[in-house]
Amino acid sequence: MPEKGRKWLYDFLSSKELITALLIVLCPALTVTTFSEAAPPWVWQIIRGLFALLVVNLVLCTLRRIKTLAVPVVIMHAGVIVSFVGGGLGAFGYVATVNVYEGETVDTVYRWDMKKDVPLTMDMTVKRLHEEYYPVPVKVGVLRDGEKSGLYVLETGGSFDLENYRIRADAFDMRSQSLKLSVFSGNTLIGHADTAGVMELPADFPFGFRLVAYVDPVVKRTWVDLAFSRNGSIVSEGRTEVNSPLEWEGQKFFHTSTGRDPYRNPFVGLQITRDQGTPVVYLGFCMVALGGVLYLFGKVRA
Repeated sequence: MPEKGRKWLYDFLSSKELITALLIVLCPALTVTTFSEAAPPWVWQIIRGLFALLVVNLVLCTLRRIKTLAVPVVIMHAGVIVSFVGGGLGAFGYVATVNVYEGETVDTVYRWDMKKDVPLTMDMTVKRLHEEYYPVPVKVGVLRDGEKSGLYVLETGGSFDLENYRIRADAFDMRSQSLKLSVFSGNTLIGHADTAGVMELPADFPFGFRLVAYVDPVVKRTWVDLAFSRNGSIVSEGRTEVNSPLEWEGQKFFHTSTGRDPYRNPFVGLQITRDQGTPVVYLGFCMVALGGVLYLFGKVRA
């Protein structure tokens, strides 16, 4: 390219007019795509291209005027550039989802960018789904020697007195639709029972329990125990729950949903993401913040 052409290209790419035009185009484009779920891939390719052009403009504009810029401003410019670079790296990541029954193992997930199932680099097992409920109103029937002895109405977490014993309703188990109980003699825990007939109590304990009625529980918290394996050997284990993903080998495993099939078998929805650019973006934010603090400090001192 002739010298004149290179100079024109350099002046154009580093001009304020270019960044103004890019912002005028990008702002409405990003607004529309934010509220549209069906933007075609070519639209996102154009937007990525415009962002790349914006980064080039910022770099050249900073280099062109670096001698006239204060150090805090240079740091802020550099932070913005680093953040954009991190965003560009994030474009090479992915989002994948899969539904897995408790106790089952999967080795493929659905990649949304590729619109197809792809293999994982390991086997992923949902070991256990944990559920915690808000207090559940229940009616507990008490049997003595197989005969009805009483009926008690309470909420999980509450307790009732039964002759010389205190019975605490610990938790409602949605799977077995039974109530777990703790039995105390005075302040001493003597064992556990549930309304499904499981008894871990002294042999001379005279009472049994039945769940007469309950209100459908509302889930308060859920979490999932995951295990990763290769060649039949577990290489990592961990827990994921809403807003607290499990991180492993540069991937984040989010617990996004819980459900049951018509036979009440529980399954969980998992989202797997990889975004190499996130640390770079955070670094850029820190640089912008540092530059802003230094700039304000300089103004105050002046």
